[in-house]
Amino acid sequence: MSVAIEAGASIRQLQATLPLDPLENRILLCHALDITRVGLITGSERTLTEQEAQQLAALVQRRVDGEPIAYIVGEREFFGLRFQVSPAVLIPRPDTELIVELALERLPQRGRLLDMGTGSGAIAVSCAHNRRDAKVTALDLSEDALAVARANAVANGVDVRFLRSDWFGAIENERFDLIASNPPYIASGDEHLSQGDLRFEPPGALTDHADGLSALRTIVDGAPAHLEPGGWLLLEHGYDQADAVRDLLQQRGFQDVQSWRDLAGIERVSGGRR
Repeated sequence: MSVAIEAGASIRQLQATLPLDPLENRILLCHALDITRVGLITGSERTLTEQEAQQLAALVQRRVDGEPIAYIVGEREFFGLRFQVSPAVLIPRPDTELIVELALERLPQRGRLLDMGTGSGAIAVSCAHNRRDAKVTALDLSEDALAVARANAVANGVDVRFLRSDWFGAIENERFDLIASNPPYIASGDEHLSQGDLRFEPPGALTDHADGLSALRTIVDGAPAHLEPGGWLLLEHGYDQADAVRDLLQQRGFQDVQSWRDLAGIERVSGGRR
């Protein structure tokens, strides 16, 4: 499908005729015209110039071709904060807000939190923003992802220590009061990897190129050496992996092992206490 938008079309007309859902229409109109949602209402009769029409058509074409809206506009809201995103990182999703909520509930005063595989920094930055007393460290193997995460920490006014690390490699003998992670957990060959937004997101942040549990195993196996007594390990995982992750935690000796459900009622996060 080829998208064409004529100069002289009004904002009101475009909101009714663009080939996207109403929310995405509004997002791209605001982005292309550099106006707010209020501006869309108050300026509904404004007409587009030739340059604006071409710019909007290019953005809409990218979305029609399947590119995620967050990559097109370069940002996504998460836990009430704005996060820069690019194809170097996963797009933060509402499901992941659950692990932030659980971490904030369990992190002691002046506690030390470790976010493993931070990507955009969504978990680390959100926790640091809500707990100014905490010391937050975030790890990722990708330098490109770390650059995005650092920019998000600065933009949201928080202090997070970022380290390039292959899981626990860069933290040596350090210990933390809580470890949180949203690691790659989609199994190699899963059909979802070739559908929707996932087609555009970094494969290494989505799949472990194995059974979907290898990164989770690595974290569970290594976490006790980096947790203070009583410290929590919280792991986001796939919709059908809760039983397997609880088994991993129990086999490694974690206590109070349990799973928590996201807004869709799916067991999305599992964890335990050292």
